[in-house]
Amino acid sequence: MQIEIIEMEETKCRFLLKDATHADANALRRTLISDIPKMAIDQVEFHLGPIMADGKEYESVTPLFDEVVAHRLGLVPIPTDLELMSFRDECVCEGEGCPNCIVMYSLNKIGPCTVYSGDLLPLGHEAFKVKDPLIPIVTLSDGQAVLIYAIAEMGTASRHVKWQATTGVGYKYLPIVSIDESKCDQGLQCVTRCPRKVFDEVDGKPVVSRVLDCSLCNTCAEDCDQQAIEVCSDPNQFIFNFETDGSMTCAKVLEVALSILEANFEDFGEMAASLQA
Repeated sequence: MQIEIIEMEETKCRFLLKDATHADANALRRTLISDIPKMAIDQVEFHLGPIMADGKEYESVTPLFDEVVAHRLGLVPIPTDLELMSFRDECVCEGEGCPNCIVMYSLNKIGPCTVYSGDLLPLGHEAFKVKDPLIPIVTLSDGQAVLIYAIAEMGTASRHVKWQATTGVGYKYLPIVSIDESKCDQGLQCVTRCPRKVFDEVDGKPVVSRVLDCSLCNTCAEDCDQQAIEVCSDPNQFIFNFETDGSMTCAKVLEVALSILEANFEDFGEMAASLQA
């Protein structure tokens, strides 16, 4: 199994998986979705009672239930450093909570205003400041305020979706589009009718220019009266696409996914060997 990077941005990735089976591709897809560790807010404590600010008393209440606000905070992407942080139940503190496994945040706002993810302030290292500061959480009216303390810890999406680091994970077989020049009447219907703009016109002839964008819809072959176009796919090569929520870079997520997949294969091999012994 080999990987060829087609596009690698901070939160967007596209790559070609070569010499693999459908089972290999699906295993990588499921790992990217469910098994990548990341930080997310798991505990939220709301201040109860009046809040004094600027010599004025504010009511500690929002238009939303506290549970809804806590849920929204849990979905805010938290910067994740897998070399620095560990799972809370595997930490040396034995789950008590320490700088090695949790990050504490505070949120203190008075209305009228809209509370955004950027209002979450880490208590300690600035490296854990939320990267996307414009995610709306709740809108406060005049006389309303919130004072919140939250704890973020490591988890995986197999436990809850708020720990899912990736979005839009998908793959398709590598398309193979060929043109039989001996049959082509150079009508150029394929150039104009292809919904993904796979073809270009060069010197009056259709040319396959962007085969990776082909969706295998077969429109070009069906519209070609001369049957000069053939569309098929390579069953051992796959085009992968995925994005991250910003908690980690795509390069890091892909690296971690491959490491997890390799470890799982090794563990399975050892278990299979033990059964034969």
